[in-house]
Parts: sequence; structure tokens; C-alpha cells
Amino acid sequence: MAFDPPTILTLTIAIAAAAALYLLLEWRSTRDASLLYWSTGFASITVGCSLALLRASGYFMIGVWFANGLLVFAHWMFLAGVARFVGARLPRAWWLIIAVWCALLVLPDGPTSAKIYLIVNSLLVALLSLRASLLLRLPPDVATLGTRQLHYTLLVHGIFYLAKVALTLVPGELIDLVVYRGMVIRVSLVEGVMAILLIALSMTGTVRYRRERQIEHLAERDPLTALFNRRAFEARAPRYLERVSQHGDGALLLIDVDNFKLVNDLYGHAAGDRLLVTLSELMRHVCPDNALTARLGGDEFAILLDDAPSESVTRLGDELRARFHDHASRTFDTPDAVTLSIGATLFDQPSDLTALIDRGDIALYEVKRSGRDRLRVLDLTEPEQRRAVTACGIESTG
Repeated sequence: MAFDPPTILTLTIAIAAAAALYLLLEWRSTRDASLLYWSTGFASITVGCSLALLRASGYFMIGVWFANGLLVFAHWMFLAGVARFVGARLPRAWWLIIAVWCALLVLPDGPTSAKIYLIVNSLLVALLSLRASLLLRLPPDVATLGTRQLHYTLLVHGIFYLAKVALTLVPGELIDLVVYRGMVIRVSLVEGVMAILLIALSMTGTVRYRRERQIEHLAERDPLTALFNRRAFEARAPRYLERVSQHGDGALLLIDVDNFKLVNDLYGHAAGDRLLVTLSELMRHVCPDNALTARLGGDEFAILLDDAPSESVTRLGDELRARFHDHASRTFDTPDAVTLSIGATLFDQPSDLTALIDRGDIALYEVKRSGRDRLRVLDLTEPEQRRAVTACGIESTG
């Protein structure tokens, strides 16, 4: 089979139609709106390439102007889908592309008009592709393999269309849009097939990677507070514990809500859930950005720090207790105060999480036994002299 322009266009139609259908099926299962935009884009390419086959039959308006317009519209859909995917808002100025393309209707037939068509078409496709690529330059903690693939695919695609503009401006370069004569046009047809295939694969991978990350996120997060659950906390803790000797003292804080049952009994479980959500929000606010926070279950929470001097732990615990007590006392009128008991363990060497939790439970039990609403810190950084620090003062133990 000779790879002449009609054959390449037919191949492009088949690939674009398959991509449109596949992305549409993906959208039906995930309801991700970006997939619907991208599917519409590939459907536009399918129709546009089909109409482009009519050029040789004399249908210039449909085969050139309208067909190339659908190509530009397809890339506009790609950009809109990327914007939806990353949560960006496109300015209304992008709608001016329609006016620019409609202005080409006033051009008379001829070689000069063919060059102008190709230049404007290439510039618009390049602009849309590069803008979409720029939107996909996500931070490392947000970017996935799929988003990076789509970013670079659109980047190369946009640069290629800019190169087309440069080649079109070369004096004596043959441009015949009706019968696809000219090196620029033939190379563009081949690139179009490759680009459609790569863009479709990248788009599918982008959504799939995000969906997998969302599933992973749901599996490791507590559904009420969005903090890590116990399993995720235990899986991430070893990395924090290994860094302790490099970054300074580490600390594990175990937190328990005092008289939490009173809130559930007097105000209902929905009120208790709101109180736990408030505590999780306070933890995010007072803890450093690198803290590992989790809801271990029920009204028990944990904070793991890899750089936490004793003074910082005491200050963090006191602030968390004070803010929580202030909110609970204003929100719930209970016979006994709803407060926080915190048992913390300081350590300066990589440790076993289970052992630290056991020690933290001991400190937490001491707080409960001594009246609750306190912070007790078990200091393991001084092997010869253990110190227990409470919110009310310092108690030395040998």
C-alpha cells in the first residue's frame, strides 16, 4: 500500500475515530469531563479528515477551510479538556480564534491564499497545543507519568507546527492544499498520524494514572477526616523514623479525646463526627508541613515528627489542646469538659513504630489517670535520665 495523502488521511480517520470512541467509553465509566472534551476533539478530527478527502473533487470550502477549521477546533477541545483536568479557567479571549478563522473566508483562491491558510492554521494549532502543554507543567508532587507524557507530547506537537510556519515562509516552497503537493504538507500528514496516536495514548494514560492515584488516596485516607488511616500511617512511618538521626530528635504524639462519648450521647453521632473533623483541621493547622498525621481509629489520633525538640513538642501539644478545648467548650455544653489527652515520646535514634506506640500509650494512660487534659512527654533522648514533661510543669523521673 502506497502511503499517499489519501491513504494517510484514511489512516488518520481510523485512528481518530477509535480514539474518540475509546475516550467516550472511558468517560462513561469515570464521568471525567476532560475525557468528553478530548473525545469531542478526536471526533472533530475524524470529520475534518473525512471532509479533507473532498478537496481533489473541487470542494475547496468544505475540504480546506471547513476541514482545517475542525482541526483547530479539535485542538481547542484538547486545551479545554486539559484546563478542566487541571482545574484552570480559560480566558474568553480564546474564543477570538473563531473570528480569526472566519476572517480567512475573505481570501481569494490562489497560491498566496494557500500559504496564508497553512500559516494561520499552523499558528493556531501550535498556540493551542503549547498552551495546553504549559497547563500540564504540574508540581512534582501532583504530576503523574500520564500528565508528563501528555505535557511533552503536546509540547513537541506545538513546536512542530511552529516549524511548519517557518518552512512555509521559505521562498519558493511549494504549497498546494488541494492536491497535497509540497514537502511541508506531506510531512505534516505523517506527523498528524503519529501525533494523534501519541496524544490519544497520553490522554488515556493521564486519566488512568489520576484515577489510580485517587483510588490509592481513598484506600489510605480516613473517610471522615481525610487524614491518613492506621495502615497508611504504619506504611509511611518507617521513612520518618529512619531520618531521625539526620534531622534531629523525633517525636510521636498519641492524642485521645476526653469525654468524647458525652458529645455522641447528648448531641448525636453527627456532632461527634464534626468534632473529629475539627480536631483534624486543627492538627493540619498547628503541625509543620512535614508532619505525618493520622486517625488511628475512633477518637485516637497520631502525629509523627522527624525534627522535634522537646520545646517544639510541648508548644505544639499545648496549642492543640488549647484550641480544641476552646472550640469544644463553645460548641458543646457537657457535664465534663471535652478536652485532649496527649502522650508523646521523644527519641533521637531510628526506632520501631510499635515500640514507640507502646511507650506513647503508657504516657497517655498516665495522663488519663492523673486527670486528663494534659500533655505528657516521655523523653528517650537521655538514656540515663528520663524526663516527663506535662502541660502544668515538669516532673522528673529516674
